[in-house]
Amino acid sequence: MATVSDDLGRVAATPAAFLDDAAYARLARLLVDHAVAERTFVPREVDAPYRIWGDNLESTAVQQLKNACKLPVAVSGALMPDAHVGYGLPIGGVLATSEAVIPYAVGVDIACRMKLTVLDLPVSAVMDDQTRLAGALERETRFGIGASFRSRRQHDVMDADWRVTSVTSGLKDRAWAQLGTSGSGNHFVEFGELAVFDDAAGLPRGEYLALLSHSGSRGTGAQIAQHYSRLARELHPELPRELSNLAWLDLSTEAGQEYWAAMELMGRYAAANHALIHAYIARALGVDVLLDIENHHNFAWRERHRLPDGSEAEVIVHRKGATPAGA
Repeated sequence: MATVSDDLGRVAATPAAFLDDAAYARLARLLVDHAVAERTFVPREVDAPYRIWGDNLESTAVQQLKNACKLPVAVSGALMPDAHVGYGLPIGGVLATSEAVIPYAVGVDIACRMKLTVLDLPVSAVMDDQTRLAGALERETRFGIGASFRSRRQHDVMDADWRVTSVTSGLKDRAWAQLGTSGSGNHFVEFGELAVFDDAAGLPRGEYLALLSHSGSRGTGAQIAQHYSRLARELHPELPRELSNLAWLDLSTEAGQEYWAAMELMGRYAAANHALIHAYIARALGVDVLLDIENHHNFAWRERHRLPDGSEAEVIVHRKGATPAGA
């Protein structure tokens, strides 16, 4: 059973996490304000190395990557050819850090992903059977901000432990209502033609009808991102304005471990959204699935890499609008 001494120890370790606490908010505010007065930002002596893929990229996106490589936790970075400005780390940006996770380097839509399903339908159906295909899309998922289902869909992800953090626990009901929906913005579900030129995908060469979707962890993931990004900024008040959205959580702390657990849960939740969208559409059309391919691109992974100095180490690799090359 936790004692007052235990509580005070936790407040002292991460005061920003207790700013809204009924019992310890005043003490937490004093500790945070003291930290602000005492701390100044100390960047790396030499910026972390980075690599840019492509030419004539947005100058503001390049500058965002350069800013990220000044962080004391930064190890190395990379920028993809289609990179553009984002919160903190540019979209299309990759950043490896040492035992720290940056919520805005993962992204607001945690575990946003794409999934492609090859269906046992002739390619000609895209033109010849548009009404049936469009009807399946409209019935079997939902589009728009706040879109949800009246009759909740079932998936094992809702049997997972959503109590890994108080934030995820409070969002479970909303997440369930939006399970299997697509959202808004640049998120979509659409049919198209897939051309297979070799045997790598496990399909004979030829043209296929495929279903492609792009979306993530919906409003639930966005609220988690906002909560822990705010917490990270409060823990690092010393960061200059241009780096404030790159505030990090130390993975040895309770806050860092909470975010990591929430991020991994959102990875499972986003995958479940796509699984249901594709399964329900295939079932509505009465067709078999020939192949599924998917991966998320707003996530952080623990990976072992050879560093620029030739040594090897485990790092936290953030990929925002980017995905592992071997995926």
